[in-house]
Amino acid sequence: MPKIVDHDERRREVMSAARRVIVRDGIDAATTRAIAKEAGYSNGVLAHYFADKDEILLSALRQSHERIRARLTAKVEGASGPLAALRELLLDNLPLDADRAQETRLEVSFWSRSLATEELAEVQRAEASDLRAAVRALLDRAHEAGELRHGVPSAPSAPSAPKDPSTSDELDDLAEELLALVDGLSLHLLLYPGRLSRERAERIMLGAIERL
Repeated sequence: MPKIVDHDERRREVMSAARRVIVRDGIDAATTRAIAKEAGYSNGVLAHYFADKDEILLSALRQSHERIRARLTAKVEGASGPLAALRELLLDNLPLDADRAQETRLEVSFWSRSLATEELAEVQRAEASDLRAAVRALLDRAHEAGELRHGVPSAPSAPSAPKDPSTSDELDDLAEELLALVDGLSLHLLLYPGRLSRERAERIMLGAIERL
């Protein structure tokens, strides 16, 4: 009787193996040979499921993003309000535990390669755009709920009133500041663990949110 192969499971195994190689050895070391060895398959098996190395890397990155989105959705939906949801979103994007440290290492590993590979860059931009949209939407909701005090004018009392352009610009700036803080703290945690502890990074982020 022929062996039944779960092709979706094999693809997931290869993508997981690619992530492990990248996190452990760096993206330059993630050759098809290294990924195949990590997954316990031959190069021929990888060629059956993926066109080339870049497709494996793209798929591994997307798989990681899917896991992050699922986790974030659960955390944000359980929050008590928009500012609490924003706090969950931003803290979850910091490498404050081993799993998130691996996710961040994976993400950062793709940055330099994305500068030279347009397809990877497009995936990075799309994911960054989704995160920014989520942050911006929560800032809007927090503003409308009267939770912000960062110099943002109070929300208009009439639901149908048009948005003040100055308010929109300020919320845009806040979104960029918060995202830049996430990226900066994440890099510093990975590069300078002796200087910046996870506890201190969390305290800095919470302080930034509190000042809103």
